[in-house]
Amino acid sequence: MRRALIANLFALAAAASLALPALADAPPRQIIVTGEGLVAATPDMAWVSVGVSHDALKAVEAMNMMSVAMAAVLAELEAAGIAPADLQTGQLSLEPRYDYSSYDGVPKMLGYTAATTIEVRVRVLDDLGSVLDAVVNEGANRLGGIRFDLDDKTQVMADARRAAVVDARGRAELYAQAAGVTLGALQTLTESGGYMAPAPMYELRMAADAGSAVPVAAGEVNFQAMVTLVYAIE
Repeated sequence: MRRALIANLFALAAAASLALPALADAPPRQIIVTGEGLVAATPDMAWVSVGVSHDALKAVEAMNMMSVAMAAVLAELEAAGIAPADLQTGQLSLEPRYDYSSYDGVPKMLGYTAATTIEVRVRVLDDLGSVLDAVVNEGANRLGGIRFDLDDKTQVMADARRAAVVDARGRAELYAQAAGVTLGALQTLTESGGYMAPAPMYELRMAADAGSAVPVAAGEVNFQAMVTLVYAIE
């Protein structure tokens, strides 16, 4: 009798040890959702790319011509009230130029092209058109696109994050209702990312009247936040 009892106890212990891993491996009952918040705001500043490019037979001549023209552009930007902290060189290049149209198929070297661009932050949007007009008159022959932005994104990103959480909570409630389960407590909240949504790069065109400033329309910029919420299922 005693031996049979001991054997039964060992059998129960073995069965329990086999069942524990199965219970531990059971997936948690959760609902995982991602929410997105998008907030539009009126920009209060802009970044614009201004450049100078010159061709010459010799590399040193092309670089000198480019440097003189860019110095004039920088002087004009300073006169327009642009602070040195709002100027940053974006590109500097010196490349040979070739003519590939020869009949013998051998490219003919024509000289060199020196080019440079500078990224300009304009903090007063009302001055943007006149600033662009001034630098073109001083020798800038390359204008890139305009990127509008906010100087302080703290409040607009806070609004976008709140909207993202509300969006995620609504999705979780919808899924719980559709699945016929009860939404439990929030377990984790993770920010997936936040950024300024891509905005169109506005083409810069000089007005027909040389005395008028470049027409610019700022429009709105969008800021996005994304969060991932994990809820338990009761």
